[in-house]
Amino acid sequence: MDTKKTLKVKAMKTTMTIKTCLFLANIYFFNNVFAQTPPLVFDVENRTPTGTCNTAAGNTSTTLSSLPDPFTFTTGGRVATFDEWTCRRNQIKSDIENYEIGPKQPKPASVTATYSGGRLTVTSTVNGQTLTQTANVTVPTGSGPFPVVIGMNSGTGSLGTNLFTGCIQINFAHDQVVTYANGSGSISSSDPYFKLYPSTTIGKYSAWSWGISRLIDGIEIVKAQMNADTKRIAVTGCSYAGKMALFGGAFDERIALTIAQESGGGGINSWRMSQAYTTRTGVNIEKIDNTNYSWFKSSMRNLNPNTLPHDHHELVAMIAPRAFLALGNPTQEWLGDESGYKSLMAAVEVWKAMGVEDRFGFDFTPDHTHCSAASSQNTAVTAFVNKFLKNTTANTTIRTNPTKITQQNITINTSVFNWTTPTITFAPSDPNV
Repeated sequence: MDTKKTLKVKAMKTTMTIKTCLFLANIYFFNNVFAQTPPLVFDVENRTPTGTCNTAAGNTSTTLSSLPDPFTFTTGGRVATFDEWTCRRNQIKSDIENYEIGPKQPKPASVTATYSGGRLTVTSTVNGQTLTQTANVTVPTGSGPFPVVIGMNSGTGSLGTNLFTGCIQINFAHDQVVTYANGSGSISSSDPYFKLYPSTTIGKYSAWSWGISRLIDGIEIVKAQMNADTKRIAVTGCSYAGKMALFGGAFDERIALTIAQESGGGGINSWRMSQAYTTRTGVNIEKIDNTNYSWFKSSMRNLNPNTLPHDHHELVAMIAPRAFLALGNPTQEWLGDESGYKSLMAAVEVWKAMGVEDRFGFDFTPDHTHCSAASSQNTAVTAFVNKFLKNTTANTTIRTNPTKITQQNITINTSVFNWTTPTITFAPSDPNV
């Protein structure tokens, strides 16, 4: 072959090799910079939107019997990026605060904490008034740092302590914030929370979620003494405390894993789907017109669920892209698990949009005592704890559909939701990530 031709062929091959390398490098750069997997947890209680974002609550002027689109902004347009989801998440937050629970107050300027003798003490001060929370702490043996589980009422909620072996276990004593009062439906202005915020009109889930966040503040302050890994915090509870864990996880982005056990109406359930179920079957379940109006704002009693700008699939979606596990119990009729299932099937679309569907699971195994998890549910909890608290390999794509619901209809069609799922791209531009 002619020398000039040989050199020309070599030059062409070299050019093609360089172009191929640049092409592959661009793909790698895009995948690793512009399309990374969203983080499991964040450094702050609530990330604020970047740029222009109208976070005012939506209105009740539109009637919609199916579940609202979680990807559509209050002002129109749809979410396409993770930063836009941050804006949308704060709009949902505003809707829930405005119509359901009242404002969750921000972190006080003064929060102090001590840890001694297996006891965590957190003191919040507002305008010279103090609120003190104490919690029993069980720390595993070993070198740590250890993941943390905060259980509503006890160190692991209503789940077995053995499911959280290797985790620091801390109880959230909710009466130290506002009293449960045996679920009586009354709210007392003499409760500790109202010494700090005397003029606030709220439901108890606003105050309780605030209290969970202050407990996390305290854990962050004394994490070296407790040997705690504050990037691996879980919350869990059952029944009314399952709602409590759900609101806590939705409203604090420092929580890596939320486990809502048998939370029913006002928890994972959609207000719309619950009303539709009772209208269709005549079966009475917890709905917007018969829930507890101390847990929620008393004004909620008069709302039409079909005119709300939001619903509880969006409360659940506030947790995305963090990890979430729901446990149901379809033979406990009051829970209304048909509604819960339909709500979750809409919520999971947000995790799908972010490419992290494995961080979302549910198990609706029937035929067990209220707040006593079935064997398969314990297995599901173990998988989520292993993967998202202990950072080990586990299969968390758990989807156990409900059975044995009275007059069950769990078909997902346009009467449940009638919108498409976008792809939400993530780039680590947010300084809080």
